[in-house]
Amino acid sequence: MNILKFLTAGSVDDGKSTLIGRLLYDSEAILADQLEALQRANRKNDDGTIDLAILTDGLKAEREQGITIDVAYKYFQTEKRKFIIADTPGHIQYTRNMVTGASNSDLAIILIDARKGVIEQTIRHSFLVSLLGLPRVLVAVNKMDMVDFSQEVFENIVEDYKKLAKKVGLENVAYIPVSALKGDNIVHKSVRMPWYLGESLLPYLESVEIPVDTQSDHGRFPVQWVVRPQTDELHDYRGYAGRVASGSFRVNDKVTVLPSGFQSTISKIELAEQEPDVAVAGMSVTVHLQDEIDISRGDMLVSAQNQPMVSQQIEADLCWMDTKPLDTTHTYFLQHNSKLTRCRIQEVLHKVNINTLEKESADEFKLNDIGRIVIKTADPVVFDLFQNNKANGGAILIDGRTNVTVGALMFRANAD
Repeated sequence: MNILKFLTAGSVDDGKSTLIGRLLYDSEAILADQLEALQRANRKNDDGTIDLAILTDGLKAEREQGITIDVAYKYFQTEKRKFIIADTPGHIQYTRNMVTGASNSDLAIILIDARKGVIEQTIRHSFLVSLLGLPRVLVAVNKMDMVDFSQEVFENIVEDYKKLAKKVGLENVAYIPVSALKGDNIVHKSVRMPWYLGESLLPYLESVEIPVDTQSDHGRFPVQWVVRPQTDELHDYRGYAGRVASGSFRVNDKVTVLPSGFQSTISKIELAEQEPDVAVAGMSVTVHLQDEIDISRGDMLVSAQNQPMVSQQIEADLCWMDTKPLDTTHTYFLQHNSKLTRCRIQEVLHKVNINTLEKESADEFKLNDIGRIVIKTADPVVFDLFQNNKANGGAILIDGRTNVTVGALMFRANAD
């Protein structure tokens, strides 16, 4: 049974938490104690029914204000699929949390209030989804009960969003009219929208196909630890432990060690107490090589036939996530897989005006600003372009003074 990871995004009060709550409630994916706590809750809708948003609004501040602040994760499954849901906040100041939720998702559900249509946050979230390379987008036009389930309202919003999707580069977009509050087109087809001939939300999520990178030659293995017991029993033991970031590796494959460029051949792969012939993306293994090479944490084993770029000067898209503005005179840390190196922002190329999506010149980045920079690192970084290999094409910036993650990076080019 495969797993679908998706997020919900939208403006404040568009009904994201209510939609997830309705999805869990109507699909009977709520545990008995959760249901009992839900029924005892003080928060009610205007008509006296249970406020299903409580299921995802876990923080006290969220329950008090009726909004989402943190990224809330929920897990459930049906007979056809397992799901991991990231309920992301809608307020502008929490856009950074939305980036966190989107970074590991396969699909984005973008909610639009049927009464408001496409607004600034819709543009912002759609641009972020495109920037982060999510392969599928579902636009859920919510609160259809507030517009008398009007087909015309739905179709006008669809037309408006198609223009936005074309502008930001989203291709695989589906549209469903829903009422999360009333349950229309969430799990069951709505009898109040007979004009809508498509499937409801849950059947769509159960059947949507997510593209998978099946290119085994994208082998990327960041070394996290060099295993050298140096005991009498394991005197000559030398293994390289880590998690396969992408692609696959087989015994007898030729590999290149970067950034040094030395080559060798895989002699053995260890997984717990087993010795499999192949290690694929997501597996945590220990790799042995035929040759003794000077390898350290942060180095990377890559397929000899398909090698990434190595550079100390990289062009990247940046989403700034700190309340303190970007300081181009300050030295930050760049964390890329297991590699940690000092870096500086050498140049700010542009910022994106989130309202017009136009590129604008800029001298600084503030909270939630998005744009492109050139970064200079103290050590060589082994990377792929984000659009070609997300697993090896992104990094984070850390402020060494506070240990706060201040920015998310998506590598776009070698700037040497």
